[in-house]
Amino acid sequence: MTPVASKKKTATKKAAPKKVVTKRARRGSRLSAEEIETMFARLKALNPAPKTELEYATPYELLVAVTLSAQATDVGVNKATRKLFPVANTPQKIAKLGVEGLKPYISTIGLYNTKAANVVAMAQQLIEHHGGEVPRDRDALEALPGVGRKTANVVLNTAFGEPTMAVDTHIFRVANRTGLAPGKTVRAVEDGLLKVVPPEYLHDAHHWLILHGRYVCKARRPDCPHCAIRDICRYPDKTPGEPDAIAT
Repeated sequence: MTPVASKKKTATKKAAPKKVVTKRARRGSRLSAEEIETMFARLKALNPAPKTELEYATPYELLVAVTLSAQATDVGVNKATRKLFPVANTPQKIAKLGVEGLKPYISTIGLYNTKAANVVAMAQQLIEHHGGEVPRDRDALEALPGVGRKTANVVLNTAFGEPTMAVDTHIFRVANRTGLAPGKTVRAVEDGLLKVVPPEYLHDAHHWLILHGRYVCKARRPDCPHCAIRDICRYPDKTPGEPDAIAT
């Protein structure tokens, strides 16, 4: 009998699913002028009159609140100033309160010892050099204790309507992630934003960007599915999820 050759068994391989290649935004690339116009038009449509979340009634109250907000949340600052401002909301009253008198009102805020000293010294300088009024001048503001460029920009923009750009961590992140105004330093981002933001949006741009960074373009997990500008944003590592409809 002729021996029957054994058949070589071959494993049946399932065809590997095709890898879907999605177009990824190039990290670091910039938005075009048309895309920037689209970005701010959408942000304006969502929030036509953006405002700071710090509570204040006068330029001086705003100056104090912004000074206290360094490395602190607006919510935490508002809790403190709701108790402080009914008692002392002018340079004269803060100076009279003194550092030790001010501390109990702001003790829930980080770095409150240093901030108390700065706020009291700032009040004294306002009385001595500016008649107790908040100056509408960058150099004069930055000369005050505890006031840096960012705080001066916030006061100039929010209290006096100047088209300044106060770059905090939120705005720095949004400007770099989206491709709006990439920069390695806060000042580079500020200068870039002042160049590319259309003039008609410049006054409110600071508020739109900080709110977008705080509630949508968050540091750890950006809410890309609910982002109104995700289709033009250059961030390549977008958070997955079913997107909302984008108003165009």
